[in-house]
Amino acid sequence: MPRMLDVSADVRAEIGDEEADRLLVGENSPGSYDCTSCRTPGDSETERTSTVLFIGEETAVLAFAHATCIPSQVVKVAEDQLQGAVRSITGGEPQAAAPGTGGDQAVLGVTSGLVLIDNQLHPALVVEPTGPIARPGSAGEEDEFLPLLVEQGFQPVGDLSRAPGALSGWSVLLAMGQLHAVLQPGTGGGTPVAWWQAHQPLQVTGDWRAAANKSRTVLVFAAPVGSIGQQPREDLLRDALDKAAANGRLVAAAMPLAGT
Repeated sequence: MPRMLDVSADVRAEIGDEEADRLLVGENSPGSYDCTSCRTPGDSETERTSTVLFIGEETAVLAFAHATCIPSQVVKVAEDQLQGAVRSITGGEPQAAAPGTGGDQAVLGVTSGLVLIDNQLHPALVVEPTGPIARPGSAGEEDEFLPLLVEQGFQPVGDLSRAPGALSGWSVLLAMGQLHAVLQPGTGGGTPVAWWQAHQPLQVTGDWRAAANKSRTVLVFAAPVGSIGQQPREDLLRDALDKAAANGRLVAAAMPLAGT
């Protein structure tokens, strides 16, 4: 049965006319699917559906989304991140990337939430290690997490009255509607690499995902171990961020959203 698929010119150019035509007549496309944007069920036989092609350097993954969520498009991501997405879909376990801050004695914990700044809700990630982060080659006596991030371009936050500035070359990868990684520039300006990567893709709320897809920007806050903690509600998370900022224990950056 023919599908109610939208195949953009960009997607068609990547997959070829023959494959696109097979999708449109229902040979290679599913009837039902989980929307890559909102993660709720969809049916290409009864509702308009977008084809979304995720492309790495060597790998491509075709996904489907409600046309009311996102248009048909090509989304380019780093190959290693796309491989992680493929492994998560097929049941494999993507490898956790090192934090990139000089020590493997601690793991970076990441929490998502909406943060109100200047009367606008911003999608945000809060990063807090499970232990002190040492500078490479040091004895590890001091927690160097914030100084290392400031050297990378993160900005100290004294209060949350305004959103932080953009950090060039960094991005937040959302693939198949789930949070996969925070990417940093590769060596010499090459392909971005994972600064943080989820052991398993993290679920985000529908409101967070909608806000991120609308603004295409995510605010990333970071604080040393013991500054924020696991907060069960967004108002408590905001209180913890305000306290960390007032104590000089918070840095932040705005990063573009990669993927959907």
